[in-house]
Amino acid sequence: MTADSTPALVQGAGGPGDDPTAPVGASSAARGPRARDTKAYLRYAATKVLGAAVSLFAVLVTSFFLFRLIPSDPVKQMTGGRKVSAEQLENLRHQFGLDQPMWKQFTSYIGDALTGDFGTSFQYHVPVIDKITAALPATLLLTGTAYVLYSALGIWLGTRTAWRNGSRSDRFNTAFALTLYSVPAFWLGLLLIIVFSVGIGPIPGLFPTGGLESGGESGFAYVVDVAHHLVLPVITLVAVGYAQTLLVMRSSLLDEMGSDYLTTARAKGLRDDMVRRRHAVPNALLPTFTLMFVNLGHVVAGQILVETVFSWPGLGGLFYSALSVPDLPLVQGLFFVFATAVILANTLADILYPLLDPRVGR
Repeated sequence: MTADSTPALVQGAGGPGDDPTAPVGASSAARGPRARDTKAYLRYAATKVLGAAVSLFAVLVTSFFLFRLIPSDPVKQMTGGRKVSAEQLENLRHQFGLDQPMWKQFTSYIGDALTGDFGTSFQYHVPVIDKITAALPATLLLTGTAYVLYSALGIWLGTRTAWRNGSRSDRFNTAFALTLYSVPAFWLGLLLIIVFSVGIGPIPGLFPTGGLESGGESGFAYVVDVAHHLVLPVITLVAVGYAQTLLVMRSSLLDEMGSDYLTTARAKGLRDDMVRRRHAVPNALLPTFTLMFVNLGHVVAGQILVETVFSWPGLGGLFYSALSVPDLPLVQGLFFVFATAVILANTLADILYPLLDPRVGR
């Protein structure tokens, strides 16, 4: 056994006693850098988690004051313009706790929210958390489906366009992606409804104008009905989302293409396709990885305007209807859920990023 192989065996065995020829300090020397790296990573992760906790509390405080700046009386909005006596209005304000001093409303809200209680909805007279839980599956179905599709499509097309930089397909795909990325999603949704739901010229109305289901279906027919309603809103979200992913992936891969390690890989005789898949794309994925986690937070946050345009019964549509009252407990709860999803997704990306790029967090 050579002296050069001893530290590796010692490290794999877990102690110098496993190899009598190993020096006493070999194990600690081999494990020292790894232990230091682990401690540095744990400190880095703890810092990110602490920052996320502070951000969540700041969002909780902001959500209370932000929606109270809306120049509207929730109680009068709930009465729908009907003639109501001042005594009745006062009773309603007392029932919803709106007659209490602002500081008392704030402390009650913070204390209840920290236990997961966001109060009772003014509109629906049910706990806010129950209303959010009921609408969450519809949002996850819509935005989750779109997220998987536009992430895969954006990475695939971004890789192909960058690798064929300057070609006709590269110019077309890049220009088309830039056009879609600049289009507001709700406007694109309205355009799709006009063309493919209402019908225009020789194009008949092929898809529903909105909603999750037509009603009255069950079993496989229900699945087909929901999928039929999903087509237009999913296309709307994919069209905008894939464009952003494509542009980021293309830019990242172009930065990698002139690197020395790719030249070395080609000099060793590797095929161009293998150089792209095994070397260039994994390194170019790092910025796209961050973008995907940011978009992952928006899967829960949903797309408020798109859900509203398509009358989708998810969190986005619920937020819009609650904001029109305003239903303060509901908008506060939804705002906190949206912000929490984005913050947690970003924190998870920060924690996982050093595992892909060791230069981060060390």
